[in-house]
Amino acid sequence: MAFFGVDSTLSSSSPQIATEVSPGVHPSAPIPVQGPAVGQNVRSPLGESGFDVFPLILGGAEFGWNVDLESSHDILDTYVELGGNVVHTSDSFAAGRSEHIIGQWLHSRGLRDDVVLAVRVGGHPDNPGLGPVNLIRSVEASLTRLRTDRIDVLYLDASTDSSTALEDTLATAEWLVETGKVRALGAIGYTAAQLVEARIFSSAGFPRITVLDVPFNVLRRHEFDADLRLVAGAQSMAVTPSHALEHGFLAGRQRTRIRGALSVRGAQLAANLNRRGSRTLRALDAVGSELGVPDAAVAVAWLLAQKLVTAPIVNAYAPQHVEELVQGVGVRLSRVQLSDIARASE
Repeated sequence: MAFFGVDSTLSSSSPQIATEVSPGVHPSAPIPVQGPAVGQNVRSPLGESGFDVFPLILGGAEFGWNVDLESSHDILDTYVELGGNVVHTSDSFAAGRSEHIIGQWLHSRGLRDDVVLAVRVGGHPDNPGLGPVNLIRSVEASLTRLRTDRIDVLYLDASTDSSTALEDTLATAEWLVETGKVRALGAIGYTAAQLVEARIFSSAGFPRITVLDVPFNVLRRHEFDADLRLVAGAQSMAVTPSHALEHGFLAGRQRTRIRGALSVRGAQLAANLNRRGSRTLRALDAVGSELGVPDAAVAVAWLLAQKLVTAPIVNAYAPQHVEELVQGVGVRLSRVQLSDIARASE
């Protein structure tokens, strides 16, 4: 099964096919595929973090919540089989159950050294915020649940804490990096001004924030504003957008975004959003039909075509969803297609 067929540049990575059939195997039986995954050699630098990653990050937000342990492991297995090497989770996802599930999978598969593990902290009710004590406790608790001794990329969630001074958070992060518990720093919820301040602190010896998570997709562009883009670009940050499919809407399976009883003004806003969403899905349908890929893959390809975006964070409910999403890595949208999608979403 080929998931990158739309991009001829990836054909050199295609697996080798066995040419001999083992004795006793019926001649019409499927020929076994040998060799590495198709996407194993598809890697991009994750900013200045020191990691090279597959340009699609598998999120664990649904693990332990809407997806059980066995199904979560099937999803993770499929992602790695297709060449993926980055898994993202949070101490607040399903109250830590997501980390437990990923930790069991990493341990049982023996893949810890092959996977870049990204963890967002700050939202767990036991250790809320980014204050020095709670930050250390959060990291230690995550390490225990994940059954590992290190977090490769630690995302500091500023949206959970507006009172802790940035200097105190970075000083604590410095200790975590020096002790080897954390390899690189990421951020979510920080303003452009805070990121500039953080870079000033890095000149004094504090660790640099090298990865930025911001909610961003073709329908949700306002949060990645001009100031944030300017700072991220100037600091050579890798941008890993979350909500890449707008909670699954851009996969095209559900055609109405907002339902239920609303006020008159709320109903008007909802109707406008639904019209905008419907136009966007029609544009994704058209491009997907032209390229022979599902809407989800087109939505991923649109993000990867945006400047500064290194790897969107995507969540999946089943292995086949991963297969759809990964196709977006091999899609190269033309300027006309990008323009049509952007215009439909306005």
